[in-house]
Amino acid sequence: MVENLGGLTSGEAAARLKSEGFNELPSGNRRSVIRIAVEVATEPMFALLLAAGIIYLLIGDHIEALILLVFAGVSVGIAIVQETRSEHVLDALRDLTSPRALVIRDGERIRIPGREVVRGDLVILSEGDRIPADGILRSSSDLLVDESLLTGESVPVRKIAAEDNPASAAPGGDDHPFVFSASLVVRGQGMAEVTATGPLSQIGKIGQTLGEIEQAPPRLTLQTRRLVRVAAIAGIGVSILVFLLYGILRGDWLQALLGAISLVMSMLPEEFPLVLTVFMVMGACRISRARVLTRKASAIETLGSATILCTDKTGTLTQNRMTVAELRVDGEALKLKETAPNALPDDFREVLKWGILASAAEPFDPMEKAFHDLWRERHPASAAPSNELSLVREYGLRPELLAVTQIWAPDDGGVHLVAAKGAPEAVAGLCRLAPQRLAEVLAMAQDMAAHGMRVLGVASARHDGGDFPASPAAFDFRFLGLVGLADPLRPEVPQAVAECRSAGVRTVMITGDYPATAQAVAREAGIDADNVLTGTEIESLSDEALAVRVRSVSIYARVMPSQKLRIVRAFRANGEVVAMTGDGVNDAPSLKAADIGIAMGGRGTDVAREASAIVLLDDDFGSIVKTIRLGRRIYDNLRKAMGYILAVHVPIAGLALLPLLFGTPMIFAPIHIAFLEMVIDPVCSIVFEAESEEDDVMRRPPRAPDSPLFSTGLVVWGLVQGILAFALTAAVYIAAMYRDMPDTEVRALAYVTLVLTNVGLIFVNRSFSSSLLGALTRPNRALWIVLGVALPLLLLSVRLDWVEHLFRFGPLHADDLSMSIGAALLLLVILELLKRFWHRRLTS
Repeated sequence: MVENLGGLTSGEAAARLKSEGFNELPSGNRRSVIRIAVEVATEPMFALLLAAGIIYLLIGDHIEALILLVFAGVSVGIAIVQETRSEHVLDALRDLTSPRALVIRDGERIRIPGREVVRGDLVILSEGDRIPADGILRSSSDLLVDESLLTGESVPVRKIAAEDNPASAAPGGDDHPFVFSASLVVRGQGMAEVTATGPLSQIGKIGQTLGEIEQAPPRLTLQTRRLVRVAAIAGIGVSILVFLLYGILRGDWLQALLGAISLVMSMLPEEFPLVLTVFMVMGACRISRARVLTRKASAIETLGSATILCTDKTGTLTQNRMTVAELRVDGEALKLKETAPNALPDDFREVLKWGILASAAEPFDPMEKAFHDLWRERHPASAAPSNELSLVREYGLRPELLAVTQIWAPDDGGVHLVAAKGAPEAVAGLCRLAPQRLAEVLAMAQDMAAHGMRVLGVASARHDGGDFPASPAAFDFRFLGLVGLADPLRPEVPQAVAECRSAGVRTVMITGDYPATAQAVAREAGIDADNVLTGTEIESLSDEALAVRVRSVSIYARVMPSQKLRIVRAFRANGEVVAMTGDGVNDAPSLKAADIGIAMGGRGTDVAREASAIVLLDDDFGSIVKTIRLGRRIYDNLRKAMGYILAVHVPIAGLALLPLLFGTPMIFAPIHIAFLEMVIDPVCSIVFEAESEEDDVMRRPPRAPDSPLFSTGLVVWGLVQGILAFALTAAVYIAAMYRDMPDTEVRALAYVTLVLTNVGLIFVNRSFSSSLLGALTRPNRALWIVLGVALPLLLLSVRLDWVEHLFRFGPLHADDLSMSIGAALLLLVILELLKRFWHRRLTS
């Protein structure tokens, strides 16, 4: 504590600045864009896309090469943007901690950069100031501070000056003498002695926690990376072996090379990273239509497996605006939402009128705004009660009297009107109520508070003359009634919570508000409110004990930032996949630590947005549920696409390998594979991405977080499809050989059969559950566009002479085409029958 009000000397300040450092967060080790780009470019998925693009370029297929190289660039670009954004989290936090500050040094007031404030400085605080460092108040006059960045609660808190050096307290709560860096002064003045700067402040500790949190690579990316590596090694290995065997046994090294290239092209799974890139980009676009911004593509894959949705109360479940919910006069209650819009009985109207007279004419305080809003709603044609009055005296809040009193003089010079509002016990004390009446008032106030309302008492008095007493206690007040204020629930929340429950997602509320308020909002929202865990109780639990408690508790009240982080980690220790919402600086560590961090776009801070994976542009809880639904749809469609890719590559590889093994003429040259890829690539990416959701998408439980993208059921199903498609196509090929058809016609017939069976595989994989009729009638514009281009081109390839020559095809006749069409229809019917027995394994 300083001994006088002269503040530090310049020498003392310089010495402390040198020894303790600047009042800012450390920058840490940052990666440059070039370093991030090099790290991303060495990923196996990128290398595979690049290698496949180069192969197509070498054989002259510039279009396919360009497609693959463009998607390789997009994939790298997405990764670089996301990695660079993650580096900006602490930058956004630093911006909040560097306001300019008015300090007293050498006995004079000077304004200095916030980063030069040191421990022991005396800082002058006024309305509108951003507090530059943590401190303890040495003087205070009606000081009200918005600490929502640190607590998440939008209602400003009262501050009082310290008489000595009390033990430090956490942000939040009224009548504490402590102020905190990055908080905002919304009313009054004060002087604080700085006690902590930079990393030692409350916001600095949050910054340190953010820097220590490491995020694991997305599970889907890791799975795809492993799959790509194994498939690429296997494909290249088999192709080299075929090249050597064909060249040694037959002596035709050119055909061996062409056959090996065709085989490696048919086996290289370049579609896997391609599909992953397209699905993430298109998924982000699709989710944005639900007013949700995707900042990290990995969130899209994780949404479908979320099991816990941790949400803030204020502004997420509620509308983030105070309203008058209930009025009580002489034991009679008036619930505003249950009354007609213009109905307000006289006694209740008096309470509202005098409550407005005890408020600012142009209010800033959310509760005072609620008084004015209700008056305008119920009396649209009437001016506010204070319009024809002049404010002549105000008695502000004091620690010993938690009530505001205002004196108004009528314009005609009549009797002064005295209005008071504040804590029920304080206003009741001003009215000098009898003990029995006082007990009744306090019981009513307690009942209203138990229902989640903030309760104010209202009283009125009249004063004749221009001399006003030193204290409002001298007036002859009459107690008028109680006003209950609440932040109303968003109307869509109960339905959204119910939808989450049916989808196996448990909704959990974590708030800095009081337990009674939290429980009242939870009951209205449909969240289990039986058990509540407070921040004080969390502090007394070990990590192991907390992991046990979170299994049965869905309401967490009076929670601090470090405790939010512990709650998230406890859920994750239990194997849960956690989606966490937040808007303040205090939420940033838990947003970053959660599997899916969800920031509020409207009222959220830059720090919260930078730490999050997705941002709700309209701060709407219902948008979270829409996003979970879309996340499940995207993941389902991704599995359909991956299953299709696996299935379609089996007959391609089989037909490329068959002639090499049995000495028959080569079916495929690289140009044939390239044409097939021109069909496969848009189908497995754009077409399957556009598929509508399954009927049970929000009625099934979340998938296990460790469930593989390629489950055993999906792999077996893909192989069954592929083997059957290969068998039917090979049967047509062998039948053509036995009919002694020319090699060009055999090649054309086998190729047409393969393309048509490919179309059959597309329809089979469109849905895990719907019938063939459903697959044919499900709307998907992209599918019909692709088929509308590919099938006519296929027909031209067997009808135009120059195209036949290019593809080395011979002419096909009606009976030949009927064999191909028959094989495709037979494949479709058999697989649709098998799918009925395989449905459960496909969706697991």
